[in-house]
Amino acid sequence: MPLRFKPFSHPLYTTLRPYIRILATTINTILISHIFLKHYYTIQPTWGASMLPTLSAYGDHVLISQHHRRGRDIRVGDVVCFSSVVESGERVIKRVIGLQGDFVSSSGMMLQVPKGHCWVEGDNLAYSRDSRHFGPMPLALITGKVVAKVFP
Repeated sequence: MPLRFKPFSHPLYTTLRPYIRILATTINTILISHIFLKHYYTIQPTWGASMLPTLSAYGDHVLISQHHRRGRDIRVGDVVCFSSVVESGERVIKRVIGLQGDFVSSSGMMLQVPKGHCWVEGDNLAYSRDSRHFGPMPLALITGKVVAKVFP
């Protein structure tokens, strides 16, 4: 005759069982969300008037896909997040105007974007410090592509 085991049925266990399940589900959800937001996507607030009217000066939060780090699969017209060329440690959001090999107009001159670089500008040119000021930006500085505005 095969051995049969009875399920554990201590009164304390049966009382706490639903709470243990809720706790385990909560911990799993937090861990999965952390991994998802740390390695695949990130949510970042916007600041400054350089991307008006596309993004509000303050208060918008955007979802950034980290799949596009270092310029992978970036196209002209994409809004990207990158490490600032001017302020160390600051992240900036701008639109890609030109990729390597493209010609862009800056101060009345036509410039060719060098290999491994892109040309970025804010949508609100009057309030934007962008490639018109610091030149072509290395693709290696791109930390992701803005894929959605999530709040508000």
